[in-house]
Amino acid sequence: MGKRVGVLMGGWGEEREISLKTGEAVVAALEEQGHTVTRVFAGPGLDRVLRSAELDVAFLALHGRMGEDGKVQGLLELLELPYTGSGVMASALAMNKPFAKKLFRLHNLPTPQGYRIGREELATLQERHGDLGFPCVVKPACGGSSVGLALVNEPEALASAVAEACRYGGEVLVERFARGREVTVGILGGEVLGSCEISYPREGFDYEAKYKGGARYFLPPRLSPTRLANVEHLALAAWQALGCRGYGRVDLICSDEDNDVVLEVNTLPGLTPMSLLPKIAAQRGITFPQLCERILTLATRDEAGVTEAPERATVQPAPRRAVGG
Repeated sequence: MGKRVGVLMGGWGEEREISLKTGEAVVAALEEQGHTVTRVFAGPGLDRVLRSAELDVAFLALHGRMGEDGKVQGLLELLELPYTGSGVMASALAMNKPFAKKLFRLHNLPTPQGYRIGREELATLQERHGDLGFPCVVKPACGGSSVGLALVNEPEALASAVAEACRYGGEVLVERFARGREVTVGILGGEVLGSCEISYPREGFDYEAKYKGGARYFLPPRLSPTRLANVEHLALAAWQALGCRGYGRVDLICSDEDNDVVLEVNTLPGLTPMSLLPKIAAQRGITFPQLCERILTLATRDEAGVTEAPERATVQPAPRRAVGG
């Protein structure tokens, strides 16, 4: 039987446009699968909208801050509404790239050397950069869709690139540039779905290349079977290190020196016609509606691990205090 599905789209952040495209594509796919679908445009008052929508499950078509970072996931937990994608903690960790890198290193997973710097620390930028060298990659610490990303080739351009990236959340990650093939690995249901290599006319898979054309895709990547198996194993290990679930993508660089490094984990990757996960699924013979259906079947909530409360939440007025003596 079809479910009453709320597709959450839009949101507060700079990735709203991409979220709306993802949302509309998902709506069409789920309706084709026989579900009753409601568009839920996320914004202030989202809790009230969700309480009145009478949904069975939430399909998250949100991207970036206030959608992919654990905040909406926490709201859905409180509303006891199953949702697609990773849980609260994994979403927050994956979205915060500096914290994710710490966990990668804790699990002995290679990742480019780098440092975090906040807007209030810009005066110490040159000291913090030290001998990291150039070229380097500058990106918002919490963001996606390559918004605010810059490849910096000389010291004179570093400060302006960091200041620009600070516009998206106030914290920035600066990483040593890893030269090589960019490969993304799709994961569905805790297993590797497949991989795609992205090639583009200029260095840096930025917003323009990602959504306005110019990129080329190779499915499978132009790697030997043995090396590709190692890359996919590395991607799955990164996914597991953050405690992710449901579906997602892991971005890596397969360098010219045969050193493969993890860049980041995307817990709510795009599902637009230009998006990478649908391309990977199609390579496996999975249509877009079938992919959305499989993602929907994986929707769940975090296990609270505590005894159920004996009663629902209520409001009780405070007793009046006597006035005077």
